[in-house]
Amino acid sequence: MTQTKFTRRALIATASALPFAAPTILRGQESEPLVPNPDDLIPEVARNNISSFRTMDWRDHFDSLGKGAIVCDTVSRVLHFWSGDGNTYKLYPTSVPRSDELTKRGYTEIVRKKVGPTWTPTASMHERFPDLPDVMPAGPENPLGTHAMYLSWPAYLIHGTHDTRKIGRRSSDGCIGLYNEKIAELFDLAEIGTQVRLI
Repeated sequence: MTQTKFTRRALIATASALPFAAPTILRGQESEPLVPNPDDLIPEVARNNISSFRTMDWRDHFDSLGKGAIVCDTVSRVLHFWSGDGNTYKLYPTSVPRSDELTKRGYTEIVRKKVGPTWTPTASMHERFPDLPDVMPAGPENPLGTHAMYLSWPAYLIHGTHDTRKIGRRSSDGCIGLYNEKIAELFDLAEIGTQVRLI
């Protein structure tokens, strides 16, 4: 007898809730999805940029690893690092030069490394911004961030930045910029003599 009453109550409760559940059930059967496909919301340029963040093979760029190898991809705005022994591979998001005129491409290498670098603006920077100092000491205002690795090309560096908004953008005057914590990691991994290619 108790079982019958419970069943009737359950039946009545279920029947009274059905009108409220029906719209939800019907929505699940609609042909058009209620939530748009995320790929439809990503512009074509961003979709290409995202797909570019994939691993590379150093052999596509260098004959041997030597002391290590770096590829700076200015299109996808990413830096690839391989250690000389081939055991370490790292991928870092970067800032890249703001224009093709400022972008130097080709082969170079790391010739010097500095923790707490000073910044010396180039002559062309002084022409555009006459108020720039001749030299800026290390510190939070310095655009080179906490670490810098100097390339064999004069005035071209791989360095950190205190302005994290620059990463992933065309924002530099020729250098490749990384988040400060990432340049510190790369600084410890990359030896002087590490080969570098900018593409």
